[in-house]
Amino acid sequence: MDTSDAFVGLDCTATGDRYAPDHVGRSDAGAPLDPVYDLDVVALPADPDSMWDYDALLPVPAEHAVSAAEGATPLLDADGLAADLGVGSVLVKDEGRNPTGTVLDRGLSVAVTMAETHGAALLALAAPGNGGQSAAAYAGRVDRDCYVYLPSRAPFPNKAMVNVHGADMRVVGGRYPDALDALESDLAREWYSLQAFTTPYRHDGAKTLAYEVAAARDWTAPDAAVVAVGTGETFVGVARGFRDLVALGLTDRVPRCYAVQPEGCAPVVEAHDVGRDAADPVEYPDTICGELEVPAPAGDSMALDAVDATGGGAVAVADEDLLESAVALTQRLGTEVGATGGAAAAGAWELADRGELAADDSVLVVNADAGVKTADVLRSHLMGQGV
Repeated sequence: MDTSDAFVGLDCTATGDRYAPDHVGRSDAGAPLDPVYDLDVVALPADPDSMWDYDALLPVPAEHAVSAAEGATPLLDADGLAADLGVGSVLVKDEGRNPTGTVLDRGLSVAVTMAETHGAALLALAAPGNGGQSAAAYAGRVDRDCYVYLPSRAPFPNKAMVNVHGADMRVVGGRYPDALDALESDLAREWYSLQAFTTPYRHDGAKTLAYEVAAARDWTAPDAAVVAVGTGETFVGVARGFRDLVALGLTDRVPRCYAVQPEGCAPVVEAHDVGRDAADPVEYPDTICGELEVPAPAGDSMALDAVDATGGGAVAVADEDLLESAVALTQRLGTEVGATGGAAAAGAWELADRGELAADDSVLVVNADAGVKTADVLRSHLMGQGV
């Protein structure tokens, strides 16, 4: 296994036990693993053309990457939103510019790369939507069999593109947990899981977002980062990335990291509000934003740890507010903001209303996917307003 010089192993998030770099899956305790790197041998580039330019802090060298030039996405000034919030600046990291239009491309590029490194022949995952499309794209690049389980309520563009990329799609009636149950009961052959927090490499890839933000700001971290939470992989990765930069001496602070979820499915927010270190599953999840309708996030404990470690917080937003925020940002910035990015923006508005953002704060908002992913939902929102 040809790993990067800095990759030393995988630590169990429950016991702290160290596993070898070639370990596959969760720990013996059934907990997620977290990749560990020797920061003393790391040097990061300042102007990346791809997230794989940061391969010093990824598990394999860039020449072995299964990549479609993901990362290096724009960091947009949202002056109008900053004025509305009463803060110094708002920066929108536009992850809709990734190859399949989602931030999840970062982690699935790394996860499929590691599947190749481990010699996996059959890849599989269940996803609310975007993760399935992304996995199909990267599996297709290396001509690997990939089974993608999606709930029937997944957006049509995700379903269509899973087929176009050549994966074997199973559409399961119901919601994301139903798709996950079907995956685990249907596949008789052993498969390599691309599930977030079963593979440790999805949140590991997400941390490159933080590196890019700091590099674009001359190695200065924002004061706050606002990220929508579904499985938790993006939030955990972003917080980890900013912590890495402080450990490397490249920045002098970790931003306060705020987790945002829709009111109809907010297990991490509810756990944070009552002081629990793990989330209780939501019995009846219901939100228009299917990417965030994850009633039992696999990364709940890691996300809650990241909130506490960064001095951040957690906030729930109404569906109406996240849709309105997505539309408003799209119209102001000219880029296309999806419902998940709308949730992050709505979370920033709510945090400002609560007084948790200061007048001189620089605030990062992550637009997790392109507006075209949820174009029908955004259009229906406008039609409801008579537009």
